[in-house]
Amino acid sequence: MTSPVIGTPWKKLDAPVSEEALEGVDKYWRASNYLSIGQIYLRSNPLMKEPFTRNDVKHRLVGHWGTTPGLNFLIGHINRLIADHQQNTVIIMGPGHGGPAGTSQSYLDGTYTEYFPNITKDEAGLQKFFRQFSYPGGIPSHYAPETPGSIHEGGELGYALSHAYGAVMNNPSLFVPAIVGDGEAETGPLATGWQSNKLINPRTDGIVLPILHLNGYKIANPTILARISDEELHEFFHGMGYQPYEFVAGFDDEDHMSIHRRFADLFETVFDEICDIKAAAQTDDMTRPFYPMIIFRTPKGWTCPKYIDGKKTEGSWRSHQVPLASARDTEEHFQVLKNWLESYKPEELFDENGAVKPEVTAFMPTGELRIGENPNANGGRIREDLVLPPLDNYEVKEVAKFGHGWGQLEATRRLGVYTRDIIKLNPDSFRIFGPDETASNRLQAAYEVTNKQWDAGYLSELTDEHMAVTGQVTEQLSEHQMEGFIEGYLLTGRHGIWSSYESFVHVIDSMLNQHAKWLEATVREIPWRKPISSMNLLVSSHVWRQDHNGFSHQDPGVTSVLLNKTFNNDHVVNIYFPCDSNMLLAVAEKCYKSTNQINAIIAGKQPAATWMTLDEARAELEKGAAEWKWASTAASNDEAQIVLACAGDVPTQEIMAAADKLNEMGIKFKVVNVVDLIKLQSAKENDEALTDEEFAEIFTADKPVLFAYHSYAHDVRGLIFDRPNHDNFNVHGYKEQGSTTTPFDMVRVNDIDRYELVAEALRMIDADKYADKIDELEAFRTEAFQFAVDNGYDHPDYTDWVYSDVKTDVQGAVTATAATAGDNE
Repeated sequence: MTSPVIGTPWKKLDAPVSEEALEGVDKYWRASNYLSIGQIYLRSNPLMKEPFTRNDVKHRLVGHWGTTPGLNFLIGHINRLIADHQQNTVIIMGPGHGGPAGTSQSYLDGTYTEYFPNITKDEAGLQKFFRQFSYPGGIPSHYAPETPGSIHEGGELGYALSHAYGAVMNNPSLFVPAIVGDGEAETGPLATGWQSNKLINPRTDGIVLPILHLNGYKIANPTILARISDEELHEFFHGMGYQPYEFVAGFDDEDHMSIHRRFADLFETVFDEICDIKAAAQTDDMTRPFYPMIIFRTPKGWTCPKYIDGKKTEGSWRSHQVPLASARDTEEHFQVLKNWLESYKPEELFDENGAVKPEVTAFMPTGELRIGENPNANGGRIREDLVLPPLDNYEVKEVAKFGHGWGQLEATRRLGVYTRDIIKLNPDSFRIFGPDETASNRLQAAYEVTNKQWDAGYLSELTDEHMAVTGQVTEQLSEHQMEGFIEGYLLTGRHGIWSSYESFVHVIDSMLNQHAKWLEATVREIPWRKPISSMNLLVSSHVWRQDHNGFSHQDPGVTSVLLNKTFNNDHVVNIYFPCDSNMLLAVAEKCYKSTNQINAIIAGKQPAATWMTLDEARAELEKGAAEWKWASTAASNDEAQIVLACAGDVPTQEIMAAADKLNEMGIKFKVVNVVDLIKLQSAKENDEALTDEEFAEIFTADKPVLFAYHSYAHDVRGLIFDRPNHDNFNVHGYKEQGSTTTPFDMVRVNDIDRYELVAEALRMIDADKYADKIDELEAFRTEAFQFAVDNGYDHPDYTDWVYSDVKTDVQGAVTATAATAGDNE
């Protein structure tokens, strides 16, 4: 599936831009500036009809003007280019506080009224449009999901280029002008975003045109790129692989029509170069071009009063937010506001009924070419379900034959085989992203059907393996880029997964937060935004197995971050803990089919036992948690002395080893495995969670529960705070202990090893009765640690253990076939 080709992409003009079109752009610019100021300031009387008084000004002035007029100028010219070239285009508005420009654009192209019929094209609608901005019960101040045409809110700065380049991947007809604010350009994610041009192919992908909007200031300070010399600035971007074109306007009294002509000519030059790049890309011997970009230098707050109260405003940081904060409070400032609004000559832009005059928008694109209506900016409209191969083909079937707990398989390698075939069946709509860790996290089977996309030079096949100018795997050592790429890819209607080492997912905590907020807003109140594919995040190289690393690589806390998004029944976050290969396959199938969610899949890449058949895994996944009756020794809840619960592959391993030891002692217990963490949440907070009756049936109503948990114990405690029997839960999780050490020592120092779990279970059942056994277990823990210190590897009692259900006559075969069993290659 590729996004539909809209218009006639990459077509040069046969003649200069017409004067009529430029006059239309100027009217658009004036109208959008007027609309933007009106949103910030006016609560009534939107066309300043007499009497126009201070009572028409909002009591609370909220918003940002400084970047807005430059954005309005650029969007006007982008509209002209779309219309003249019939070019399939989505815009990225990086300056986070440019919200008034985005909503003004949508109002002028007509899509705002189409999606919000109460915002009519007359004076009454204009008043509602103004009043709602940053107003109680209204709309936010950013280019948010509520605004037609937006795929990038910009609430947090830094991701404009990542989103833009993600949007054009496998989208060869799409043009994305990405407007980057000069404050945003100082962030780490944006700084690395310039490198994205080495990870696309203009033959199979669209084109991003970065437009660096240099208006000189942030909130209160100058910006770096606006203050360095032109020579240094141009050398920097040329070194990043761009051909910079600089445009300067607004610093003198140049006539506006002259400015429009100069920019239109420059824009055509740049677009002609882009068309040439696209044409050259159709040849087999193309080398990576220097992609054009525009450095757009204007005063901050362009066209606002040059001075207010004797202090420089236009071209100063003072225009960043609301230049006239006292426009309602003082008559002097109100008159300044009135004169400012009148400077755009609204009588030439709006008719007597308050409608925008036809000549203001006559030059603009129509239909799906409109910025607010392009289907790429509402990706669910063009999304198609993945073609998935039968999951049964990938099942580890040996567990049914040889017993629960069979083998030693790398679960994520099984996921890689499944995902390989998804790429094979969906060759241009599914991508794997990763920060140099696709193979490390065992997804390298994908290289059998595709390559890593790379256009930054090659050495030889001996050193540069699985690399080509086109491919469905994208790697750059930046978690920000990977998250931004996949977000842009999903928001424009495609599918994917990305993987990261667990501890470094925290690098993009705030990006996950921003994407979750986008989804929450969509699910709650924007039905016209069609569901997009879920963001699937494989969290591997996790805390419990850092044999090559150390304490710095041990932090499972992404779960704690994501749990904050689970309290409003929006259901945009899932946290899965597949215990083995078959459960990981079942989870992956569910995630690849899902929409409007963030799916965090925490799965190890080290060899581990397979505990469940695929049917068993699917049944448990449907409920979120289940008793493993085949592993339990209690025939009923009444008979159980304790419940042994687990979530995560290593916690499951340790609980099962503890179960073997407790079984030898004749203890009656239930084993419960949790795969869908959110299903434990209070049913009062989550209408898809286990009911209290189901919770009590699984965990009992009154028996002690020993819970071995992958992440921080407070995750579970917070979820079950008002569940039946919650006071009897004893949760063992990661306790900020560890180093570069053996697998046993890692679980030992965090008190989640099998010996400590057995001892803890005995304490919970009857500490006095089992005092001697508890002392014996604690002594062995010390002995086993010393064994590792003396030998450099773990004690055989730990490493040689195999679950009692596995048929002992096949253990030799277990080791011999573990690496390849069930690969279906």
